[in-house]
Amino acid sequence: MADMDTGLNAWQMKTNHNRMIDFQATAEKQSPTAEGAVELAFFGSSAFRITTPQGITVMVDPWRNHPSRRWDWYFHDFPITAVDVGVSTHAHFDHDALHRLDASVLLDRLIGSYTFSDLQIHGIAEKHAIDSCCAIYDFKKIHQHFHGVDITPPNNPRSWDHCLIVIETGGLRILHWGDNRADPPEEVWDWLGEIDIALLPVDNSQHVIGFGAVNSIIERLNPKVVVPHHYYIWDVVQRQSTLQVPSNWLDKYDDVTLIDGPKQSYSRESVQGLNRAIHFFGDNVAFDKQAWFENGK
Repeated sequence: MADMDTGLNAWQMKTNHNRMIDFQATAEKQSPTAEGAVELAFFGSSAFRITTPQGITVMVDPWRNHPSRRWDWYFHDFPITAVDVGVSTHAHFDHDALHRLDASVLLDRLIGSYTFSDLQIHGIAEKHAIDSCCAIYDFKKIHQHFHGVDITPPNNPRSWDHCLIVIETGGLRILHWGDNRADPPEEVWDWLGEIDIALLPVDNSQHVIGFGAVNSIIERLNPKVVVPHHYYIWDVVQRQSTLQVPSNWLDKYDDVTLIDGPKQSYSRESVQGLNRAIHFFGDNVAFDKQAWFENGK
């Protein structure tokens, strides 16, 4: 008998897309360039929820444990969370748990553009980082040795493809770097254009990319705000993930703000005058950790 929980599970949800029908009624009158307050909420690992001025919610890169259950990174899978739009940058378990979202729209590895009301999402086809020279272990070597798979571009398997995600709303351009390589082709930088807020993977283990690579991305993008992600949180992420906190990298910067909570509001006006400011959410996540830890959902 087939497993009824295999595949997308929207048919099991009791909700509907009435919210989107309401947004749809005025969608043509809205614009992602119209200035307004944009909320950024951190859900741990690489997961962020972005709320547009009109109230549309977008979750990027919800996580889960490896489906083999032999190498759990998290104490439980991502809590079921209601949002309007779900986005995944690539097909790795710590970024692709779209089935854990109660969402009207799912954009899995978006290439191209999605526009609705005051929201525009751009996906740029790219490649996952594979340079682990600064990391604790060489995952390229591990995949080659144990699985006989060469993850080197351009002929890498699908799971080592990647999509850079740029979200435009409230007059801001927010880049979710995901696990992308640090040295994409020149045309990719041109496509990215001006970035106000850059969400970049940083941790002391330098699991995705090294500190030098992170700094080179910042130098190239020159964003107003940088938000670290993909790091260890003691009561969300397990030690066997090998992830660590990003303290060594943070210590090298003077303009670091520890956000007092899991959410921060931004606007075109509020980021003016900022230059590569580091906004760090620390251990704060935008779900009830105690209930999640105790109940597993």
